[in-house]
Amino acid sequence: MKPTLPQQDLINSTHFCVLVPTYNNHKTLRKVLDSVLDFTPNIIIINDGSTDETSTILKDYSQLTQIHHAKNSGKGMALRNGFKKAIELNFEYAITIDSDGQHFATDIPNFLAEIQKQPDSLLIGSRNMTQENVPKKSSFGNKFSNFWFWFETGIKLDDTQSGFRLYPLRLIPKKYYTNKFEFEIEVIVRSAWKGILVKNIPIQVLYDPTERVSHFRPFKDFTRISILNTVLVLNALLYIKPRDFVRKAKKKGFKRFFLEDILESSDSNFKKAAAIALGIFIGISPFWGFQTVLLLFFATLFKLNKVIAYLSSNVSFPPFIPFVIYGSLKMGSYFVSTDTPLVLDSSVTFDDIQKNATQYIVGSLILASVLALSVGLISYLLLTAFSSKKNK
Repeated sequence: MKPTLPQQDLINSTHFCVLVPTYNNHKTLRKVLDSVLDFTPNIIIINDGSTDETSTILKDYSQLTQIHHAKNSGKGMALRNGFKKAIELNFEYAITIDSDGQHFATDIPNFLAEIQKQPDSLLIGSRNMTQENVPKKSSFGNKFSNFWFWFETGIKLDDTQSGFRLYPLRLIPKKYYTNKFEFEIEVIVRSAWKGILVKNIPIQVLYDPTERVSHFRPFKDFTRISILNTVLVLNALLYIKPRDFVRKAKKKGFKRFFLEDILESSDSNFKKAAAIALGIFIGISPFWGFQTVLLLFFATLFKLNKVIAYLSSNVSFPPFIPFVIYGSLKMGSYFVSTDTPLVLDSSVTFDDIQKNATQYIVGSLILASVLALSVGLISYLLLTAFSSKKNK
């Protein structure tokens, strides 16, 4: 299908190329290339060590830029080399399209139209994963990926695994750590961390089981993706989210930020009280060394104010630790009996606590729960009373 006149004007006014990574997709490669050629000759083909008829087919497209890998290096490496070549050729944007025939080149103008509205965005084609012939494992994998992308960036997307995308070449990260399928997760997460707008646009999709060849290896690739997400989550919790918090506070001014975003945030009184309760629970619980990570994880999961939760967790601030330990051991003594009862006075040592570890752990969890509920309830009542008085 040839582009319409308005579409052709859009194509001519946007400095973009199309990257086509391919590996053993000889059944669909020619059809994909011919469909893209209806819209642009600016195509970069990355033959990732194919062992089928791909090399023979590509001889008929010698007018197009081609990159040939001596052996299969993975989709991530193919895209990375494609990006590098596109930048060398001074393109501003790169549209990536899979060579397995599931995408329609007729959607290319839709990417270009959207990038005119919001320049420098990273656009991901959103597929209808409920339609006929879509493998259940693909639908599940996409939902799994969407959840972790949201957790790592705070951005909700309907499709994070589609290979039909538009990248702003000069803005995306320059160095990467992954080479396989997981690269497509790394690049969008790290682009979002850089402040690039990442969003979906609707696209068509065709799943033809007679022609489509998938090189996704469930065990190996899912393991790689899981490891990557573990690293990204830790990075998000320990660096990205604290960094963004400090940046926002500096930009607005710490005093104004505290008053507007914390005390006068749009959260309901219940959610503010819940954040306080979460902080109290984590602060007292026996998760030494992991308290900050757990706090940020659950605050993000339940969409609670992270600053309020963090401030509340300082109930375990060093001067208060002896009282927390004493209270935990005292509470535990009512539920756990030991052969050597612990005398709770100033002579208590860490060696004594180790000998009564079960008593301490049980006691601290019970104490954490009781105090979290109590302080949370009191906070809710005070916040409600304060709000009512302010409204009057």
